[in-house]
Amino acid sequence: MTATASSLRFALLVTAASGFLDAYTYVSRGGVFANAQTGNVIFLAIEVSRTHWRDAAQHLWPILAFVVGVSIANVIKTGRAERRVHRPIRWSIAAQAAILAVVGFVPATVPNALVTVPISFIAALQIALFRNIGDLNYIAIAMTGNLMRVTEAGFAAIVDRDSAGRRAFGVYSAVIAVFILGALAGAAATGSVGVRAAWIPAAVLAATLAIFVIDERTP
Repeated sequence: MTATASSLRFALLVTAASGFLDAYTYVSRGGVFANAQTGNVIFLAIEVSRTHWRDAAQHLWPILAFVVGVSIANVIKTGRAERRVHRPIRWSIAAQAAILAVVGFVPATVPNALVTVPISFIAALQIALFRNIGDLNYIAIAMTGNLMRVTEAGFAAIVDRDSAGRRAFGVYSAVIAVFILGALAGAAATGSVGVRAAWIPAAVLAATLAIFVIDERTP
């Protein structure tokens, strides 16, 4: 994994895009969380208990797509993909941006799974490939773990007066803040321009790809 992929600026961009996409799919694609699979599992169980099979399937397909995405990410991380694809992480980011660009053209009248499934696949790549900021672990697509970590870091900083805790508190606070801002932007943009709002996180991911290119060319 390159230093760029574990940098704070990269993590903040990816996290903001994740918050945006959860709000986007929830508002415009049938109340489905394309990133937060815990929500989908709960909604799946609720619909199954009601024997609403069609509604249950709306939450099942994103879960399956997430599993496939994590599997592919593991292939990339093990280095097997390098044998066939040069710089597979860069290509995965490009693919994510391209998928979201296409999603922006998909009308709201089509089945929601045609949108939520590819976005869940993107989320799986993000959580499996990008989970470190330096030596700190984080989760770009869900905040439960990050909330726990920021609380622990705050305790260490205030009670134990630990300098590493202060640094971690600042990092996790930034991650949580940009996720919230991304979700706010996602809800507002989706309400304003509809399905075309997907082009905004596509542009954000394109910016992360540009960061990779610039960093590799910087001596």
